[in-house]
Amino acid sequence: MANTPSTQAAIAAHRFGLSEPSLQVVGNDPQAWLISQIGPADAARGEGLLNTVQAWAHVREEQRERRERKQKMAEGAAAPDRAASEPLATGHYREVIVADVRSRLLTAAATRRPFAERLQWFWTNHFTVSLAKGPVRGLVGAFERDAIRPHIAGRFEDMLVASTTHPAMLRYLDNVQSAGPHSRIVMRIARRSRVKDETPKLTGLNENLAREILELHTLGAESSRGVDVAHGGYTQADVTAFAAVLTGWRIVQADDGTALPFDPAWHEPGRKTVLGKSYPEGPDALRMVLRDLARHPSTARFISTKLARHVVADNPPPALVDQLSAAYLQSDGQLAEVYKALVRSPLAWDTRLAKLKTPEEFVISSMRMLGAPPRLLERHDAGGIYALGQRVHVAPSPAGWPDRADDWLGPDAVWKRVEWATRAGERSGGVIDARAVAAASLGPLLSEGSQRQIERAADGSQAVALLLMSPEFQRR
Repeated sequence: MANTPSTQAAIAAHRFGLSEPSLQVVGNDPQAWLISQIGPADAARGEGLLNTVQAWAHVREEQRERRERKQKMAEGAAAPDRAASEPLATGHYREVIVADVRSRLLTAAATRRPFAERLQWFWTNHFTVSLAKGPVRGLVGAFERDAIRPHIAGRFEDMLVASTTHPAMLRYLDNVQSAGPHSRIVMRIARRSRVKDETPKLTGLNENLAREILELHTLGAESSRGVDVAHGGYTQADVTAFAAVLTGWRIVQADDGTALPFDPAWHEPGRKTVLGKSYPEGPDALRMVLRDLARHPSTARFISTKLARHVVADNPPPALVDQLSAAYLQSDGQLAEVYKALVRSPLAWDTRLAKLKTPEEFVISSMRMLGAPPRLLERHDAGGIYALGQRVHVAPSPAGWPDRADDWLGPDAVWKRVEWATRAGERSGGVIDARAVAAASLGPLLSEGSQRQIERAADGSQAVALLLMSPEFQRR
């Protein structure tokens, strides 16, 4: 396939963006179209959305009601109905969670800055917090809107700090349970336990957040396999010391009802040494450690590799990773400069379509290309995304959703895509000319074989389904 201006427009629309009904949206300068979108992500669309302060107050109210229910049960009252006590089913969290999911999908379906929205998806997955873990229920949407969206084109350090200290992350990775072994709270509980001859319920560090920041958010897992600190290697001792730095970072309620992110009673006293550098006692040390991690060459390479993998190929060209890493280091982690380097690199415009769309990408890009009504995203299954194997805001682990084709290409997964495309065709085949849409949206990306299949379809519904299942649309 020739890498013509029209081919580049199609690549810009589908690989960098989230698909368009017409390549005229991109215009004659695809790179300029993409670069013009670099900046903070769009404000989230939708109703019933809570900011972090409101979401935390919501969580606190649910906790209060849960304690009251337990107290009434202890006093002999009848047990509450099971459905009424399940936050994901009813009660405090249901409306918040539904509004958050709908907002994410509606914003992606309607945005005129799809490259920015793709980057927002990338970073939300990089700094995963998931409803799969109960303590973050009611907070995930606020995390995405407050910790990620405003920072996607700023300094990586700022997004790292915002995500690390957000209530959702502190609860998701158990830092709210982490106390310094020599902290005031541990000493107090130990004394009380000795008096009552009990086993202390709180004994010390939880290393989950420290480990995931090093392994998943900054230096990368490969760095844990070496001990050369100068080249990004870190050891278990670094994880433990970093966990000590993080002690005290938990959400507590002040006397006036406001939420405070740091509790000195839980903080481990004394200096700590992380990656060969000593940091002072107190809350300021966390920002110092995160600043040093953000500026580390291993972080630049790890992030650049992930970004190139997400946009370009499962196994991105090493030269492209080098270019992005250089842009990151030269700009002191200014992400806008990294995105510009990505867009301007010829290596990012290879005409081979190497990336497979995730279920969320597939549904959103289908709706954007076909001009489907937003009400489809208000269904209980998020427009069918759940049936395709991806529950929005419910990533399976702190590593987020996988970003390689092999993880989404099982026989059952492919068949579910066929079923979804068939239903989409049945809904829209009577009013949509699949041949015209294919020409306007995919342009020169559509192969002659796919074009013949669409033209030979038995009816309009089948033609739409064939378009959606074409390799040129499934991949980007």
